Amino acid sequence: MLVTLGLLTSFFSFLYVVAPSIRKFFAGGVCRTNVQLPGKVVVITGANTGIGKETARELASRGARVYIACRDILKGESAASEIRVDTKNSQVLVRKLDLSDTKSIRAFAEGFLAEEKQLHILINNAGVMMCPYSKTADGFETHLGVNHLGHFLLTYLLLERLKVSAPARVVNVSSVAHHIGKIPFHDLQSEKRYSRGFAYCHSKLANVLFTRELAKRLQGTGVTTYAVHPGVVRSELVRHSSLLCLLWRLFSPFVKTAREGAQTSLHCALAEGLEPLSGKYFSDCKRTWVSPRARNNKTAERLWNVSCELLGIRWE
Repeated sequence: MLVTLGLLTSFFSFLYVVAPSIRKFFAGGVCRTNVQLPGKVVVITGANTGIGKETARELASRGARVYIACRDILKGESAASEIRVDTKNSQVLVRKLDLSDTKSIRAFAEGFLAEEKQLHILINNAGVMMCPYSKTADGFETHLGVNHLGHFLLTYLLLERLKVSAPARVVNVSSVAHHIGKIPFHDLQSEKRYSRGFAYCHSKLANVLFTRELAKRLQGTGVTTYAVHPGVVRSELVRHSSLLCLLWRLFSPFVKTAREGAQTSLHCALAEGLEPLSGKYFSDCKRTWVSPRARNNKTAERLWNVSCELLGIRWE
């Protein structure tokens, strides 16, 4: 018993000593560009909290006009007020956007296009994770509907504004979880079988495939696009899983803060010279390999066509 206690004491003492080095390692890459954004217009979904909020804070500090597009207007206004004070930038605006409802997405896009003549950066950041089975207002399984189809439609509706503002960028927040995902075309709405963990992974693979196909279709337009893995981040995204919430607390030295998690999104939105890497996947501010499924052009094209059919749009 005393030996065991001694070993545990030594182990935790060792962890205490090396914790700062561990923390620095898991903090990951840092966006190092000094690019400033006066006169630039940015839309970030889900920027009322977490990674999106920290992304909005940094872009506002660089002088951009930032739109926080989120479902909870009260939380959005609270975040915007904080960011305005921190950055001394009054051009941080909040607009209603519910990605689980195509009517809300269309209403947001219509309002934004009437308000702004330019759009330089679109960051599709919002998402849900490991939700109990449910469907969106339009009958889509929630992970697919919010994480993929909602952002697919939003990008479609804002794309012409991005093109006239070129050079412009679209950043899609995905996850390393895409490696586990697949696109079950035979059961896209998970009506035959549902696993909330796999449903999340499938939707993150869809983000990478969407980015890949979008880049191909945007060649020559001056608009480029990137998929990013923010890392394992301490955020509200895990709120539907008690196990993940517990693990995040137990392994907090290995979990990124929201600010650290925002760095790769910022890198892909701002870094100079990324244009040749349009359609690629990034982690810790550098290009990273994707799963074989994420490199399948036929799957990407099929997902694109099916998404258009589900949303009732024609996107050539």
